Amino acid sequence: MPAIGNPRHARTLVSLAALTLLAACSSQRNQPPPPAPDLVRSEIVRLLPASVADRQGWATDIYTAFETQKIDPSVENLCSVLAVTEQESNYQVDPAVPGMGKIAQDEIDRRASKVHIPNLLVRSALDIRSPTGKTYNERLSAARTEKDLSLIFDDFIGMVPLGRTLFGNFNPVHTAGPMQVSIEFAERHAQDYPYPLDSSIRHEVFSRRGGMYFGIAHLLGYPVSYDKPLYRFADFNAGWYASRNAAFQSAVARLSGKRLALDGDLISYGFGPSLGQTELAVRGLHTQLGMRNPSIRSQLEKGETLAFEDTDLYRQVFELADKAAGKPLPRAILPGIVLESPKITRKLTTAWFAQRVEERRVRCMARASGKLQ
Repeated sequence: MPAIGNPRHARTLVSLAALTLLAACSSQRNQPPPPAPDLVRSEIVRLLPASVADRQGWATDIYTAFETQKIDPSVENLCSVLAVTEQESNYQVDPAVPGMGKIAQDEIDRRASKVHIPNLLVRSALDIRSPTGKTYNERLSAARTEKDLSLIFDDFIGMVPLGRTLFGNFNPVHTAGPMQVSIEFAERHAQDYPYPLDSSIRHEVFSRRGGMYFGIAHLLGYPVSYDKPLYRFADFNAGWYASRNAAFQSAVARLSGKRLALDGDLISYGFGPSLGQTELAVRGLHTQLGMRNPSIRSQLEKGETLAFEDTDLYRQVFELADKAAGKPLPRAILPGIVLESPKITRKLTTAWFAQRVEERRVRCMARASGKLQ
């Protein structure tokens, strides 16, 4: 080993440092600079459908979400966001829901029955005047949007003793805003939220800026190896990595001969120690996989991350399934989930949702010049 004070060694270190610096500078020169903010905002304005009002306002809120989260404002990404927004709300910040009052009444009656509270007592509680001066019954009858309903339940839980008995701290409104993003998701990903809070993250999701910020995070704020935006759209509806996990479940079903729900849930998320059907099917392959149950479980638990694709379990299942099929199987498929919600009045699926959004994205791309690609 040469001495630290050796001049030849010192010259070598200087040369290596210079080469490293030159390489870094060359790499930076080869990378195109990010598009200017004004260019991105003007592109968003141009890509928005002609019917959208306050186009500059939409562009500003969307750009801020992309910039804060360091997401590439490519035409494909912008069109993906606009397509989801159009599908979910047609650019309405707080979209009206048909029959919202009845949906709310039914939810109250369902929960009252569950905890054995007489209907007469519930009706009496709803006849109490709320902080707005109207009774809760009057406000429920007039409710048109999820924001209306959320505010009613917040007041009802806080002001009426029976409200806390019925709902505790549970507000039955789970999604909100122009992208209909999960409020729970927003509350878990609020650490870098760029706007001052007027009251709570829940209330921010009902705003355009908050709804777009968290919707964009849910759609684009995680790494994937998908070759098509279609699978992100399915994940937006069914949960991160649901499309990849559904493909894994399909491969497991092929190997095990078990019929599995291709829903993207690799482990059971219910209460108690019961195992899900996917985990049971994988455990049945333990001899072929050469893996013990604790190892299978720990690797399945990575199913909500990109790291699952680097596990021995993922690799071996697909190696065996590809061999059995005589060809490479898809690494992503549309989950087979039927959508259930009081707001949905006909049979819809995650695949239907993803395909409808993809159609809108394609139309948006046709409007694009490509200068941000």
